[in-house]
Amino acid sequence: MSVTIFHNPKCGTSRNTLALIRNAGIEPEVIDYLAEVPARESLAAMIAQAGLTVRGAMRAKEAVFAELGLENPALGEDALLDAMIAHPILINRPFVVTPLGARLCRPSELVLEILPLPQKGAFTKEDGEAVIGADGKRV
Repeated sequence: MSVTIFHNPKCGTSRNTLALIRNAGIEPEVIDYLAEVPARESLAAMIAQAGLTVRGAMRAKEAVFAELGLENPALGEDALLDAMIAHPILINRPFVVTPLGARLCRPSELVLEILPLPQKGAFTKEDGEAVIGADGKRV
């Protein structure tokens, strides 16, 4: 079973998502997308599979977003994809791809929609929010 997470270890949402995947007994392929930028075509396909626009998959909070003028609504998806490849910090995270689909897992619990295996036990986010009870079900 193939599960891939495009991960930023500095991001709490990304860490929580990875932990939820592992709580299902799955060891995913972990791609640090800041160091290993996805191919442009792969990124575009993943965004489309997740049901998002390219703009919807961008981190508008990053300084480089404003510096590059990416808020301009006249910019097309090709220009936005080029910016994401050149500046991978603009790729929102974490993206997870499984045999059941792709999701931008914000919040981290969205990963539960596409995991092929159930949760194996309780899970609490880093901030203390309980997500999964001892029975493996959502709280």
